[in-house]
Amino acid sequence: MKSNLLNVLKKELREMFRDKKSLMMMLMIPVLIPAIILGMSALFDSQMNKDAAEYNKIGFNYELSDTEKAIAGELDIDCIYKTDEALKKAYEDGEVFLYVVKTDNKYVVYGDDSETASYAFGLTDNYFAMYKAHLQAEYLTANNIPASDVMDIIITEKSIDAEENFFVGYITTYAFLFIIMAITVSATYPATDATAGEKERGTLETLLTFPISSKDIIVGKFLSVSVSSAITGLVSLMLMLVSLYFTGNLFDIYEGISLMPSIQSILFALIVIVAYSLLISGLCISIASKSKTFKEAQSALTPLTLISVFPGMIAFMSNLESSYLLSMIPFLNFTLLFDDIANGSINYIHVLLMLISTIAIITVILTVIIKQYKSENVLFSN
Repeated sequence: MKSNLLNVLKKELREMFRDKKSLMMMLMIPVLIPAIILGMSALFDSQMNKDAAEYNKIGFNYELSDTEKAIAGELDIDCIYKTDEALKKAYEDGEVFLYVVKTDNKYVVYGDDSETASYAFGLTDNYFAMYKAHLQAEYLTANNIPASDVMDIIITEKSIDAEENFFVGYITTYAFLFIIMAITVSATYPATDATAGEKERGTLETLLTFPISSKDIIVGKFLSVSVSSAITGLVSLMLMLVSLYFTGNLFDIYEGISLMPSIQSILFALIVIVAYSLLISGLCISIASKSKTFKEAQSALTPLTLISVFPGMIAFMSNLESSYLLSMIPFLNFTLLFDDIANGSINYIHVLLMLISTIAIITVILTVIIKQYKSENVLFSN
């Protein structure tokens, strides 16, 4: 029996590695991961390091004092002085990005909710905070109160590590999501070819004439598709790690931060990748085996790509955290575990529950497929 299983596995692997389309699906899709990591990092970096000239034209309806001009110069604010009506028109014409109207001791900043205006609002917030601190220090000094005793009553500073950096978590989580999608796409073609493709070519009937049990045939095909999927996942992970290493040195937003996950995180990522490869391969084999033709199987498997990624997108956008229950829900558990791995907070019990549920689902799937392959109605198109 073991010999028959190995022979089927060898046959499927031989055909898979000879097929250019299978190799392309297996190795080419992961190449997109570096493009995603570099592209998103470049976008974040450009947003964080936006040229001040793109948002620093601020209008004022009053003449700034020497102190205010010094603060504005320090913040690289391009001050434009006009009347209220002239400022409104200049804003509408795009000559200024925001404008400030002063009435007595009240300052009103006018703008909209555009991206450029948001940068300009941040700039004016810093300006007024610095000017306010200057006036407070002057007032304290005038009343013989040491300004430092009040202004520096507490000291705060930021210490951001890789786990707390928004961009690091965002990039790595999306990279893991794309690995899931890459594995899914990689599994669909060989699963289709090994089942519906063989039916359409008529080679499955020939295979069934040999003294090989349905169990050996199905398990052999399942393992071959799993190998293809796992290779895609491993190549994707390697390209992700290489991309993170070089990306960390290319962009200022990662300065002083290591994007590389720990050895422990990488090992658990490998476990999750292999487990997901087994699950998605079983599902693809199960769906494709019910189809009569290659085209029909491809159509049936297309929604699986969206189904595999959609729960992860929802979990990521809703900040869903892993739990004992969620660790047993297919697709969602892999995404949540990848998110834990990206954040460096791995729960061993969650990993164990994922493995148990995955093994149980695969066992059920293979049992059903083996029974299907004993039915001529499922096997043959005529």
